[in-house]
Amino acid sequence: MPGNTQIEHADVIIVGAGHGGAQAAIALRQNGFEGRVLVIGREPEIPYERPPLSKEYLAREKTFERICIRPEQFWADKAIEMRLSSEVVSIDPAAHTVKLGDGTQVQYGKLIWATGGDPRRLSCMGTDLAGVHAVRTKEDADRLMRELDAGAKRAVVIGGGYIGLEAAAVLTKFDVHVTLLEALPRVLARVAGESLSEFYQAEHRAHGVDLRTGAAMDCIEGDGVKVTGVRMADGSLLAADIVIVGIGIIPCIGPLIIAGAAGGNGVDVDEFCRTSLPDVYAIGDCAAHANDFADGAVIRLESVQNANDMATTAAKDICGVSVPYKATPWFWSNQYDLRLQTVGLSTGHDNAVLRGDPATRSFSVVYLKGGKVIALDCVNMVKDYVQGKKLVETRAQIAPELLADAGVPLKEMLA
Repeated sequence: MPGNTQIEHADVIIVGAGHGGAQAAIALRQNGFEGRVLVIGREPEIPYERPPLSKEYLAREKTFERICIRPEQFWADKAIEMRLSSEVVSIDPAAHTVKLGDGTQVQYGKLIWATGGDPRRLSCMGTDLAGVHAVRTKEDADRLMRELDAGAKRAVVIGGGYIGLEAAAVLTKFDVHVTLLEALPRVLARVAGESLSEFYQAEHRAHGVDLRTGAAMDCIEGDGVKVTGVRMADGSLLAADIVIVGIGIIPCIGPLIIAGAAGGNGVDVDEFCRTSLPDVYAIGDCAAHANDFADGAVIRLESVQNANDMATTAAKDICGVSVPYKATPWFWSNQYDLRLQTVGLSTGHDNAVLRGDPATRSFSVVYLKGGKVIALDCVNMVKDYVQGKKLVETRAQIAPELLADAGVPLKEMLA
């Protein structure tokens, strides 16, 4: 007689224990969902905030307990089960089952895919050497801190996006000599205008960072075990004890795509975060969606805001309260004593209005497209950020010379 193997069942399985996965579980309970909720996460830790990994956590200004999304007891109190150090390796959409790396199969009623992405790796030699880091997980940050404690004093940061700039700013606090390499002509080139890029380049250089734009590297060199330097395309060598690579992420969607979900750069979702597979949702960094703030273009947004708001959208849909995802994008970055707050999406702007004087280290950049406000970057300028949100949401059409007058509050420009 064949063995009686009973497959485990959960009413909702959430794959990924980051911001999106945690918020999805919370939102299910907030909206009255009473079924079994199972969160499956690759890492051993309960859900925690990722932005501090390259900021306060790496700088040792916050302990791990302070960056946990909720205390451990919270999950038990809400009857949200955590299966950590586990990975979903395949999905059977017809049978509504997922298979874990250890062979376990779990059947689901609904599935929320919230896996985010893995750090994009360099394609050159030497990327596997000890001392080459990403900053995506607690383990990444802990490993980097151990090397700093062991005496690392020369760092090369590859990538002039937010992760690279934030890490460079923190490393200078530990008396580390930092060289930052950006292949493009300016840092933040994909997400900000020239005035903001120039400001941050000047700030980092003023703090002692050897910041190089248009920098072409060849490979990472080592002694066979550990990194010793970065070889540039011109043949020069930058000595390094540690190398941090911050060149973006690759969305973790393999099992979904293999199972037949539509997608490419991310898995495609509709306005309720539903994929093309029945009863399967996707949220956060890995979800490609048509965004009103990008003129309806299908994009991925890598932000806490996007992960949390998509999570709530998916949870409400599961609970029978369907509200389309229409959230206003926002983002922040802390570097040195500078707090950058961004609202809207500046991609495709045709005019950038400087509001205030960057020399005062408190100013904003207002981005326009077709004469309408589409985004703001606000440096140490909280009022502009708060008041500018409405301008972005209403696509306000305001004369550039008025926007440039920092003496006129943005709220007074609303019709």
